[in-house]
Amino acid sequence: MTFIRTPLLAALLGACTLAAQAQATAKPDGQWRSSLGLGASLSSGNSKTSNFALSGDAVKLSAQDKVSLYGNAQYARSGGITTGEQMRAGGRYDYNLNPELFGFGGLDFTRNKFANLSLRSQLSAGLGWHLIKSPATTWDVFGGLGYTSDKYKDAMLIDGSSRTSYSYMGLLLGEESSHKLSETTSAKQKLVVVPNLKNRGEFRATWDASLAVSMSKAMSLNVGVALAHNSDPGPGRKTTDSLLTTGVSVKFD
Repeated sequence: MTFIRTPLLAALLGACTLAAQAQATAKPDGQWRSSLGLGASLSSGNSKTSNFALSGDAVKLSAQDKVSLYGNAQYARSGGITTGEQMRAGGRYDYNLNPELFGFGGLDFTRNKFANLSLRSQLSAGLGWHLIKSPATTWDVFGGLGYTSDKYKDAMLIDGSSRTSYSYMGLLLGEESSHKLSETTSAKQKLVVVPNLKNRGEFRATWDASLAVSMSKAMSLNVGVALAHNSDPGPGRKTTDSLLTTGVSVKFD
């Protein structure tokens, strides 16, 4: 999942090449497969800007379990000023308890300088259900508990106190699907909502979606969309961040 504030979004959309969300091939043979997207844009003269983007996706799937890893990062400068600096990385382990029911455990990390977030760590665990599981389409729903620990660049007023860190328990509710639309086109999407159990009424939500069109056996053209919502982001900060990316990724099968 990537999140970015509106000024940086405009800068990224003007870049020549960006790394879209990479999609690794998932085959139930117990072998690791991965995909890597890398992009950069530089300009000089009347406009002096630089944009760099990196994304990665890896999966190991068998009839019994699944291990998935992801990571992405963006960095941007304009006129000698840093306008974007963020990263996300994490992974999840799924174990099938029966053909429909599975248990999972995950660990995710997020950093976003312009959202005042030095590091967010989230540990989660729960149960899920395979609603659809076919060669062309998979669709899972899942739920559980998560423990989130936030560290802030600048102190924030939380629960009546100025804090540089904040931890809380939350519910974890979500769904994700993958679709093989044709021999050359595939799509993925994932929605996760995390209600705060410490301060009821507050929640975070993320939605990530990507479309990949194969240009060859190893290379794909990708388009990705990411949305992140925080019901209480702090004074002077917007509740929703968004990112649209396009680019090329390379698969390692």
